[in-house]
Amino acid sequence: MDTVPRCEVHHFTVPVSYRQVGMLYTVYELQRRMSIPMVAASERTARALHALPSSLVGPGVRHMRAACDIVAKARPTHERPAFGIDAVPVGTETAVVSERQMMRTPFATLLHFEKPSVTGQPRVLVVGPMSGHFTTLIRATIRTMLSEHDVHVLDWHNARDVPVDAGRFGLDEYIEHVMQALRHLGPDTHVVAVCQPAVPVLAAVALLAAAGDVAQPSSLTLMAGPVDTRVNPNRINTMAATRPLPSFERRLIDTVPARYAGAGRRVYPGITQLTAFMSMNPKRHLSAHARLYRDLVAGETAKAASTRAFYDEYGAVMDVPAEFYLETVGRIFQENHMATGRFTWRGAPVDPAAITSTDLLTVEGARDDICSPGQTEAAHALCTGIPDDRKHHHLQPGVGHYGVFSGSRWDTEVYPVLREFIAGARGGSPETSPA
Repeated sequence: MDTVPRCEVHHFTVPVSYRQVGMLYTVYELQRRMSIPMVAASERTARALHALPSSLVGPGVRHMRAACDIVAKARPTHERPAFGIDAVPVGTETAVVSERQMMRTPFATLLHFEKPSVTGQPRVLVVGPMSGHFTTLIRATIRTMLSEHDVHVLDWHNARDVPVDAGRFGLDEYIEHVMQALRHLGPDTHVVAVCQPAVPVLAAVALLAAAGDVAQPSSLTLMAGPVDTRVNPNRINTMAATRPLPSFERRLIDTVPARYAGAGRRVYPGITQLTAFMSMNPKRHLSAHARLYRDLVAGETAKAASTRAFYDEYGAVMDVPAEFYLETVGRIFQENHMATGRFTWRGAPVDPAAITSTDLLTVEGARDDICSPGQTEAAHALCTGIPDDRKHHHLQPGVGHYGVFSGSRWDTEVYPVLREFIAGARGGSPETSPA
């Protein structure tokens, strides 16, 4: 079972109500301002109650304190959380970890999680989604892999803060960023696409292969990504397929206001995505907060901290460039360009069959109701240039979407499959040597 609420992360989701939305930033700002007095009062009350001597803390105080704690923190932010990975176990030792920027564009930073005391680990590029949350949401994936891999991550920037003169950012630019990162890292790199980027990362590898580029990765892992949403369609796929693309643009796209660096840029606001996430499974979120309340009252600090940490991260939202959002919905979720052989990059056809020297692993969750089982495995039929004995699939029982790359099952059942796959792929090495 997943250890946190199974939420609709890493894929674009439309609100169930799907009401006409206008002036999204204005509405959000109005709601934020209206909530300021209540949030401030709750913060002050919570601090006062926490300062009381234990002899004065009875059941009534604990209930009030718990309620104030929840209200004081129940609001979204646009601030990128820190990865907060300072050290990881490597063998019997603990290795210090530091972040270093290796390459930066207006839209992303290639981060290296350096471990100066460790050498000889397989080099991995992790590509996370650009879908309303910061890349820190896959922190658990990165942390686990760091013990036995030299990890690099494409850390996407908040489109709200990217000046208009930086240009557009659509699927073509996303793919270009992946290719630039692989070229920067060089041969014998392994690439892992977590959820939404399955198609653009597959496209990037196919383009490198077609060009005979030495930066072709040794292995490609696609985790719970929408390669073919016609397979075993779910509620989200149906909703995306039955709405005309112009209605998405009309209802869900807004312009960044003048007070931000990205003023004038058209975006899919992160707060809209968060609202859509919450509306898909309101009972789960209400149950999670009810459990948080009970844990705070009962003094179950560890359980409460785990739930709160999840929602702190979940509530940190980033805006997505409008062109990337609309192209992803149209070309991947509605028209399935990759699965039907129509995918292009800057007008040139993209053919996964060109991939011949990269091993392939697909990973899915048996209970995933966001990217249904079979939608990621569909990549195998497209990659006809990879011999069957170098193509692998893993269906993880008992987990939903989030559990594929985070939580106890990821650590103990999914990750070992990925680790062994990377170690056995061309250029992979299971050895770790302290410097």
